Amino acid sequence: MKFSIQHRILLFAIFLLTLLVSSCKQDSPEQGVSPLAESYDYKVFKAWNDKFLELDRYAAGNRPGTGPRALAYLGLSAYESIVPGMPDNNSLASIHYGLDLPKADPDLEYYWPACVNESYAYLMKKFFIMMQTDYASLYQGIDHLRNLQHDQFAEQTSPEILERSEAFGRAIAAAIYQWEEQDLAGHNAFQNPQPSNYQPPSGPGLWQPTWPDYSAAVFPYWGDVRTFAMRETDLLSKPPIPYDESPVSLFYGQALETYQTVNNIVANAPGAYEARWKAEFWSDDILGLTFGPPPRLAAIANQVVEKENLNLARCAELFAKLGMAMSDAGVSVWKSKYYYNVERPISYIRRVVAQQYPEAANWQSLLNNPISGTNGITPAFPAYPSGHSGFGGAGGKILSSFVEYNAEHPGSYTFTDLCHKDRFEFLGTPRTFTSFAEMAYEDAYSRIPLGVHFRMDCEEGLRLGELAAHRVLDLPWKK
Repeated sequence: MKFSIQHRILLFAIFLLTLLVSSCKQDSPEQGVSPLAESYDYKVFKAWNDKFLELDRYAAGNRPGTGPRALAYLGLSAYESIVPGMPDNNSLASIHYGLDLPKADPDLEYYWPACVNESYAYLMKKFFIMMQTDYASLYQGIDHLRNLQHDQFAEQTSPEILERSEAFGRAIAAAIYQWEEQDLAGHNAFQNPQPSNYQPPSGPGLWQPTWPDYSAAVFPYWGDVRTFAMRETDLLSKPPIPYDESPVSLFYGQALETYQTVNNIVANAPGAYEARWKAEFWSDDILGLTFGPPPRLAAIANQVVEKENLNLARCAELFAKLGMAMSDAGVSVWKSKYYYNVERPISYIRRVVAQQYPEAANWQSLLNNPISGTNGITPAFPAYPSGHSGFGGAGGKILSSFVEYNAEHPGSYTFTDLCHKDRFEFLGTPRTFTSFAEMAYEDAYSRIPLGVHFRMDCEEGLRLGELAAHRVLDLPWKK
């Protein structure tokens, strides 16, 4: 058969079209390079952090150190599950001994939000296993959230890419959890937060269980938990002010400040409402009433993420750094607490200050439990340094590194903390801050008007928390 020139041109055109279609297929989403993680929004992170806060409120044994430790592993796993889609960032696997992570296939596409979703779902069930029976509906909410987001993602990508992405997220989470299990001091520590084999030392100025409930020591061995960035030489705090019962001593002066601050609130003296507001606003001490003090910083971070509309990649870095810094701060604070064993203000005030002020013999803190009806509580561990201050210092420094000291916010950042805006059991009216340093400072020193800490506890806690944040920020996140 002879072909005319027109036929030949037509056949050549069909040939070129075939090559073009073939090329397009090779570059299709099924086989092409993945979009960058920064292409997606923050919503999968916010959803899982909201779920964490909901569970943490009722999770027995999850405070104070176990909560931020869980946030650290959750955040690190989510980060590692999408770091292949963050070309400017490094995986941190090589700097952590014993951590072996699977690798993503660079020639295949991944839907990064699905990786995060699956990573959180896998690990959240592990870290909240204590709720499986007593809070079954809350625990089942983990699967519900996972499935809800899975269905949303199924509408936005192909079945093949979704399945691959979820498998990768699960594989990363499983490897992270296997590594977590090697930390014997921290793994499943929520099962025995008050070990009966611990007997606190006795002597002048040393911590003993406090009035009114005389609860046993909480997490006395938490200082042995593995850290993410702090060095062994970082972990022990500076020594506290030397114990002294003289009314002219520095130690006595610190006790007198706490004693008089609480008395002024009770007497409704000038400034009493503001002081009580700060004390109750930052407490988060009572299981079943609110989430714990460290997750409070994650709740604030959620508000910032939404306000700033941070993308998926920025969220991954933020929440990994936040969890790791707070976890390390908790380890350092608790190591120091049980090393120095400084007694709480209530013990010193009732025993020593009462010699000069007899009414102090019946003095009590302002920390009340509206669920049990017990009033005047003091947390069941030594005073120095303050855990609230450590968590606040760590969280404040990490948040500052993300949204302060840039063209839009040169050293300041005004925001309103809405964490407890609808609460009526305590003063949860939102408070506004002009920087994260101001927020951290208020979080720390709120423990004085509450009546559970000396000033030195807050000062040193803040320092340790900020040091933990600095160590985390110094890790090789960027290439």
